[in-house]
Amino acid sequence: MKSSLAILFYFVATSALFAADEPKQLAPTHAEVSYGPDVRNVLDFWQAKGDKPRPLLVYIHGGGWTGGDKKQDTTKTIQPFLDQGISCAAINYRLSGAHPLPAPVHDAARAIQFIRTKAADWNVDKKNIALTGGSAGACTSMWLLLHDDLADPKASDPVLRESTRVCAAAVASGQTSIDPKVCEEWLGPNVLKHRMINLAVGEKTIDAALKNYDKHHALYVEFSPYNHVDGKDPPLLMTYGADMTLPSKDAGHGIHHPVYGVKLKEKSDKLGHECHLLIPGVSKSDKYASANDFLVAKLLGK
Repeated sequence: MKSSLAILFYFVATSALFAADEPKQLAPTHAEVSYGPDVRNVLDFWQAKGDKPRPLLVYIHGGGWTGGDKKQDTTKTIQPFLDQGISCAAINYRLSGAHPLPAPVHDAARAIQFIRTKAADWNVDKKNIALTGGSAGACTSMWLLLHDDLADPKASDPVLRESTRVCAAAVASGQTSIDPKVCEEWLGPNVLKHRMINLAVGEKTIDAALKNYDKHHALYVEFSPYNHVDGKDPPLLMTYGADMTLPSKDAGHGIHHPVYGVKLKEKSDKLGHECHLLIPGVSKSDKYASANDFLVAKLLGK
């Protein structure tokens, strides 16, 4: 009996010790703010200290546009930027299982526009907004960075009159094309096993997406960031894992493959677009050792 009590006391004590060591999550200045009509059109905002309008970093979560959430470890992703005087936001958006393209990406665009309508209240510098995210969040971030401005000065909705343009983006393991024929050419057939590609256009299977390819071709072209890059676009930094194996080994490897970054970097270099690619042992930047270094430099003008 004493032995059992001792063991119980040990687990209680050590659990309390580890819990005390866990960093507390940083509460947003404004939480679950609605930026659109859908239940998933919500964002969190953390306001940095400073008298002058503060630059802003917006986090767009991954999950293949089919899942995911804005919740994160704020001590790692938010606090370092707040310490530099950079405000932060994290958004949710509609998911492609029920709302295929353009919904997930256009929701993110609207979130940027909405934040700009709150610039005075939230002390945001509208000219210094950057994006970050991984996987599908990276794809969306690159699309917004490279795409023409979606602002409509004549819109009856004041949010839609605001700009969608941003000053920079640093992303991880992002898809620079979601066109199945392009992806297969670059990466081999295993990439097509990832449901992001077919659910993006509302098809339950990749076979159906390929059968109806002509129907969806325009969407695949429009929402592939690779198709929008030009020499006038704001700077981009991409990071990827080191496994360059081709053809891709499985769905997960294929949808996050470093070749996505290699292809965009090649095009950017030809067009004179500032693009940095970090792949361990393969590609590095002469200016930036990490995504955080890049973002701080671009948002603070260092």
